[in-house]
Amino acid sequence: MPYVNVKVAGELTKEQKEKIVEGITKVLEEVANKPPSATYVVIEEISRENWGKGGKLLSDK
Repeated sequence: MPYVNVKVAGELTKEQKEKIVEGITKVLEEVANKPPSATYVVIEEISRENWGKGGKLLSDK
């Protein structure tokens, strides 16, 4: 049972989330022979002020 946790900075639309879930599920089916019914994908949207890179918050860029 694959479990994939995707973390993104900021918010995604429902359509973007659907494409991400479909794409990850398809890759696991094609590459690892995992049935779609067994694949879980969780998308976490992290506020840009709660995520840093290069010593700065993403919200400051």
